[in-house]
Order: sequence, then structure tokens, then C-alpha cells
Amino acid sequence: MPNTIRVSEARGDFSEIVDRAAHRHERVRLSRHGKEVAAMVPIEDLELLELLEDRLDLDAMREALAESDKRIPYDTIRQELGLK
Repeated sequence: MPNTIRVSEARGDFSEIVDRAAHRHERVRLSRHGKEVAAMVPIEDLELLELLEDRLDLDAMREALAESDKRIPYDTIRQELGLK
């Protein structure tokens, strides 16, 4: 099977595509009308992507905190959002 499969074809081969990702650690791209729209990836790849996203978010937060010394107390935010 090629690494890119049309969604219409993937419906019939879903179990095989899952096996390719889960057991053979392949990344399978899914296309619709000639455009790639999704992918089936091994869970380890997804976990790594999520970890990288978390690290980028943390870096962005640290950058934002470094830009200003102004801090808003947690209780104030809760109250403004009606959570208290």
C-alpha cells in the first residue's frame, strides 16, 4: 500500500491501516479529492507530538511572563470569571 490513501479506499482497509500504524509503526496519510486531510500514526508519534506541543506552550508562557512583572492573583481571575 502507498503511504497516501484516499479516504474512500481507507474505509474498506481500515483494520489494515490501523495495523500498519500500530504494529509496523508506519504513518499513513489520508486524502480526499487529491488533498491530504488526515493521518493515521503510531500512538508513540502522537504522544511525542503532544509532548512537543506542551513544551512549546511552556516556552511561550515563560516568554510571556518575562515580558511583564504585572501579575493577577488567581482568586481575582476566578472571581472575574464567576468561578468563585
